[in-house]
Amino acid sequence: MSGRTPARAGGNGHRGRVLIIIENGPGTRDHRTVKQIGSLVEAGYQVGLITPRGPRDAVYRDHPRIRIFAYPPPYQPRGRLGYIVEYGYSVLAAAFLSVGAAARHRPDVVQFCEPPNIYFPLGWVFKMLGARVVVDQRDLLPELYAARYGSIQKQMLTVLRFLERRSFRGADGVLCVNDYLRERILGVSSDESLKRGHKYLCCWVGVMGLQDRVDLLLRSIDHLVHGLGRDDCEFAIIGTGEYLPTARALAQELDLGKWVEFTGQLDPDDVFRYLATADLGLDASLQIDVSPVKAMEYMAFGLPVVTFDLPETRVLTEGAAMYAKAGDVVGHACAINALLDDAERRREFGQAGRAKVWDEVAWDHQAAVYLKMINRLCASAARQYAP
Repeated sequence: MSGRTPARAGGNGHRGRVLIIIENGPGTRDHRTVKQIGSLVEAGYQVGLITPRGPRDAVYRDHPRIRIFAYPPPYQPRGRLGYIVEYGYSVLAAAFLSVGAAARHRPDVVQFCEPPNIYFPLGWVFKMLGARVVVDQRDLLPELYAARYGSIQKQMLTVLRFLERRSFRGADGVLCVNDYLRERILGVSSDESLKRGHKYLCCWVGVMGLQDRVDLLLRSIDHLVHGLGRDDCEFAIIGTGEYLPTARALAQELDLGKWVEFTGQLDPDDVFRYLATADLGLDASLQIDVSPVKAMEYMAFGLPVVTFDLPETRVLTEGAAMYAKAGDVVGHACAINALLDDAERRREFGQAGRAKVWDEVAWDHQAAVYLKMINRLCASAARQYAP
């Protein structure tokens, strides 16, 4: 890899070096990081990446504008103490590799992918060397902690808020994924009363036309309840449309009144409240050539999806959904049953889905803002390197 920064491919002629530091998994496998690297390289930047070692690192090793600084990944944490050990190890590893990165890569901009909000001491060092610091805030640490452990003590909340403030104050620029959607989602509280006394809640949201195949959804629920004997889940079918009267009649015929509620048309905030409470998002459409917009809404809320296996659906939901063969209501019911019994898999699917919506699907809109910030900070960096 050349020690010089290649000229930018167009634009205003800026050239620069960007160092990205990520802790939460290999950066070469992270959707958002990969897209950021691609945008930077396309714009003519030279990119360094400090990251836990991953299986896709080799793909980038021979790239003339990318340098990987990888360290052995920490053991998977167990409990609160495990995360403290993981984060401490990651900071030390990043600090050690930063010495080589600063000497060989000489960054103009250093980007910390957070949470965890633990890298601000490294930011101080890089700023003393003349670099600018960007915090790419991909989640909110207190909310993430509460989601992981179910609650958050006042003292811990104080510590996490302090870390966030220190990170933001030490940054020259702060990025946040899909700000509006994040604010709306984090501003909505779950409401256990929506479950009507059941342990779980599954949601279907949309306009009920014949093509949406709510009939298949209801027959799937029927098999789950009366065939598999699962009686601990509430099903909220949210929306209106031409098929609603027929759907109500079919639910009554199948004796699903205890488990299925047709909410009718709801305000967006009320829909968000259902999705913030739900455990699964459901789809039963068989439209092969239509992207499942409702699945994107589920994924944005971190909900795993159960749906039929259709080409467009799989492209969007891969890694965030469990599939049944198209039209197979028994398989659909079994998929719901399996996910309700597997909290860890629901968590993994939910995280993957949210990452896809906020990182992949939204990136085209975010890329211009991202590059504008990098351009500005590179231009204002105190240290100027000769090409």
